[in-house]
Formats: sequence, C-alpha cells, structure tokens
Amino acid sequence: MAREKQLEAEAEATPERSYREQLDALNPIAQPLASRKLTRKLYKCIRKAAKHKQIRRGVKEVQKFINKGEKGITVLAGDTLPIDVYCHIPIMCEDKGLPYAYIPSKADLGAATGSKRPTCVIMVKPHEEYQEAYDECLEEVQALPLPL
Repeated sequence: MAREKQLEAEAEATPERSYREQLDALNPIAQPLASRKLTRKLYKCIRKAAKHKQIRRGVKEVQKFINKGEKGITVLAGDTLPIDVYCHIPIMCEDKGLPYAYIPSKADLGAATGSKRPTCVIMVKPHEEYQEAYDECLEEVQALPLPL
C-alpha cells in the first residue's frame, strides 16, 4: 500500500506531456481516437485489470488471444512507429467484433499496467472486481465511430 502511494507520488512529480502535445505525435491510422475523458477512464480500468492480472499485453500476445476468441477491450497506442508493427490488430478486432480504441501515448499505456516499459497494445479482459468501470469503458468505446 505504501509502495503504491510512493509510485503515484513519483508519477505525479515527473513532467508529463499534455493531451494536446501527445496528439501531435499520432499516427495517421489512429482512429477511433479516445477523448481525453475516455482515455483517463481506460487508464483507470487498465490499472484495475493489471492488479487482478486480467490484461494481455503486447502485439504477439494480444494477437494470439484475439485469434483464440477471447473477449475484451483492445487499447492501442497512437504514437507507435513503425505502424506496420500493429496495423493488423484493428482489422482482426473488427473481424471478431471486438471493440478497440487508440490512445495518444504508449508510455502512458505501459505505465497504466504498472510497468516502466512502454507498450503499444493491451487487451483488457472483463472481471467482476472492476465490472462497473469495464462496462462504462466498453459502452463508450463501442460508441466511437469506426474509420471508413
């Protein structure tokens, strides 16, 4: 508990780029992009899921579990280069009927999982401990317009 508070204090002390500054580094394929409010909700849901070990992290792992038919929200980082690394993931999500959204920063996405390492793709699985937050995020991600 004390360690978590210490980590939160360190995270608040480090200078972060604002949401607008992060939007400047986005890829052209980063659609549908989560709003600032939804991005915060997704980070919160990811933190809860990581605490209960209910996330899939990284392109290889997420791709494997999408193919196996696992359900969840797929969150992609919009500032990943080269885009060839993960540009097939949204297509797989659409084929399987899974909701997905882009967020501006892979560093923040990695930090939300409790890791210092940036990550470009995460799948959040549903769990009864954080079901309310998950359902709220799921509803908002499904409401985002899909790219043409």
